[in-house]
Amino acid sequence: MVNPFNAPQRILLGPGPSNIDARILKAMHTPLLGHLDPLYLQCMNDIQNMLRAVFETTNRVTLSISGTGGAGMEACIANLVEEGEEVLVCVNGFFGQRVAEMVERWGGKPIRVDAEWGHPLDMQKVRDAYARSSARIVTMVHAETSTGTRQPIEDLQLLRQIRDAIFIVDSVTSLGAQPVGIDRNGIDASYSCSQKGIGAPPGLSPVTFSERALDKIKKRNSRPRCWYLDIELIDKYWSAEHAYHHTAPILMNYALREALAIILEEGLQERWERHKRNSALFVAGIESMGLRMLAAEEHRLWTLNAVRIPEGVDDARVRTRLLNEYNIEIGSGFGALKGKIWRVGLMGSGSTENNIVLLLELLRKILKQEGAKLP
Repeated sequence: MVNPFNAPQRILLGPGPSNIDARILKAMHTPLLGHLDPLYLQCMNDIQNMLRAVFETTNRVTLSISGTGGAGMEACIANLVEEGEEVLVCVNGFFGQRVAEMVERWGGKPIRVDAEWGHPLDMQKVRDAYARSSARIVTMVHAETSTGTRQPIEDLQLLRQIRDAIFIVDSVTSLGAQPVGIDRNGIDASYSCSQKGIGAPPGLSPVTFSERALDKIKKRNSRPRCWYLDIELIDKYWSAEHAYHHTAPILMNYALREALAIILEEGLQERWERHKRNSALFVAGIESMGLRMLAAEEHRLWTLNAVRIPEGVDDARVRTRLLNEYNIEIGSGFGALKGKIWRVGLMGSGSTENNIVLLLELLRKILKQEGAKLP
């Protein structure tokens, strides 16, 4: 006989998932409907309308992919990149590297522009690389989860002074908590996730495609090789035709609908300001302990705060104590930053003054017990 699984109530302050509002849990207890039930199709319509508001776009093809943020990333690459096509890939962290790998796996030729992890890309280098290449597609990570660094995606439009471009932007750790401005910034395709700034459980990837992006997809020399992520097929399910494509994760979409409603009730501007204010409060507390942030202030995320680990402090031991003794999760660094930073997520309903004050108090206590010299 298998015993019931009972998860403890943790405070999730890592890079995601973040804690979810009780309203969202309640929405997931709503009775299951069929994926072609007229009432569920109305739920899908509601999701599309609210996603457009959160993405800040009028794009018709705006929907949730049944899969995590990686599925959204792959949907954008698989649909837009053709065999042998050069793609300019901006890399200043782990997820920029993942995009480069994905472009290569789908037959594209990634032209990388790299920056040191924790630093923004030099847009002049990006411009020069674009001018030298034959690329029409440019990819950029808006909010690099591995480093807590924000890249100013508003600068991308300058590349169109050289030639026409299709911009793919990773908004996984920014959507719902920081301005993305799809239409304002001329972004053609973007993917995000449900479990960070949006504040729902993991399992869905909101995406949006401009008409320019859709036109490029329509004019492909061959159909995308990935059937499941073929955006034209998925669009037929989400659009007025509602043609069967796959059995949707219905309860997850209930949750997404409720999370989006909470965002719009709070107001986008107010939500952005809350995340900005709470990140500043956390950074002030960290710096008062003599600790330093990884990213410079002008390029720092509000959602993901990367803290440099003091010399002589054991990364895993501090995180383990927070988890086991206080039920608080924070994230470790990985890749080039493994053992060098802690990643503290302040996203969605987890971005509160109470969570910040509690974490700072406990972090100070544990660091002193671990021998760190603090002011």
